[in-house]
Amino acid sequence: MTATTYADQLAFDREHLWHPYTSMTSPAPVRLVTGASGARLRVADPARGEVELVDAMSSWWAAIHGYRHPVLDAAVSAQVGDFAHVMFGGLTHAPAIRLGERLVEITPDGLDHVFLADSGSVSVEVALKMVLQHQRGTGRPERTRLLTVRGGYHGDTFHPMSVTDPDGGMHSMWRGVLPEHVFAPQPPAADATGAEVSAWADAVRALVAEHARELAGIVVEPLLQGAGGMHPYPVECLRLLREVADEHDLVLVFDEIATGFGRTGHLFVSELVTPDVLCVGKALTGGYVTLAAVLTNGRIAAGISASESGVLMHGPTFMGNPLACAVALASIDLLLDGDWTAEVDRINRRLTAGLAPLRDLPGVADVRTVGAVGVVQLDHDVDVAGATDASVAAGVWLRPFRDLVYAMPPYVTSDAELDVLLGGITEAVKAG
Repeated sequence: MTATTYADQLAFDREHLWHPYTSMTSPAPVRLVTGASGARLRVADPARGEVELVDAMSSWWAAIHGYRHPVLDAAVSAQVGDFAHVMFGGLTHAPAIRLGERLVEITPDGLDHVFLADSGSVSVEVALKMVLQHQRGTGRPERTRLLTVRGGYHGDTFHPMSVTDPDGGMHSMWRGVLPEHVFAPQPPAADATGAEVSAWADAVRALVAEHARELAGIVVEPLLQGAGGMHPYPVECLRLLREVADEHDLVLVFDEIATGFGRTGHLFVSELVTPDVLCVGKALTGGYVTLAAVLTNGRIAAGISASESGVLMHGPTFMGNPLACAVALASIDLLLDGDWTAEVDRINRRLTAGLAPLRDLPGVADVRTVGAVGVVQLDHDVDVAGATDASVAAGVWLRPFRDLVYAMPPYVTSDAELDVLLGGITEAVKAG
């Protein structure tokens, strides 16, 4: 029987559909979205019918242009009129070619080989395969471990889980099953002193030297660690990682799935320090269709081709999906044709000023912003249900986790909507 009423749909959802990080036997409550436009979601409310909420999450940081943007809608519609999908094995198509051209053009010089992956987590899988195959192709098959840092998060599939913090991260239950890699200390905070950065650098250098013969590469989220704790850190740490990678013939991977396309105030953090492999996703399609990309340079590509397989050993069914490529191209052009730097700066200034008073609230441990990201860290784990209810009552959709109440709004969010958003964060912090 088809669920028709809001109540029926939610009842079916509760009994049959898994949501991220939830129990099937004791599911967390969900809200039914009935529409979306701009920076707002329309949500069914049992008491009030439907309500509009300012989306502080950009649908997990992807919908940078908001919802139902006419340019992106038109790109999807036009591509459907041609074809929605063809296999990428033995075939190619204009949307993939144009997207590849655009990605090579807007990323740092030298990152001119592009693998179009299914999702952010899969792009990290592919990147780590690149690292390992490159080492095999250059005659160092014994190099099978990776160096990363505490506090990181790289996805939910198995190899990305293995380079996510094994203690403080979300995947500690898989210890003993996942490959064991080498974890350096978490980088110091963005406002760290020179002495703190130097101490961290010394620890990393010593760790790399200790494990150099078995290390294949380094993988980090540059400048801002995302789901591991919304932790910004100094660019000097990235420069140090570039140095030690060069000194020990390691492949440096930047996971810019969350930070790419302007979120930190840089189009890519890789503009500041260039990696050997770059992963992008989330905002790549403006939140319309799942797609990610892995870019690398000619040196790494040559090493992969020299490995015993002679090819990069990955090829998903929906690789280079034309719909996703078409809307990604439109999203990139929409971003670059507008004044995205001014928009991100505007959001940063509003978040910085609006969140500052929350430092004085009971239970608040820290308040920080970077680019179009605002974070309130509590001194205890958030009461997610209570904080969510409080923010929704204030007209805002938030998704707190661990000890964090944070916002990564769409760049199109107006000043008035940002004020509503700040009110929602305040209520969530008070309730959390």
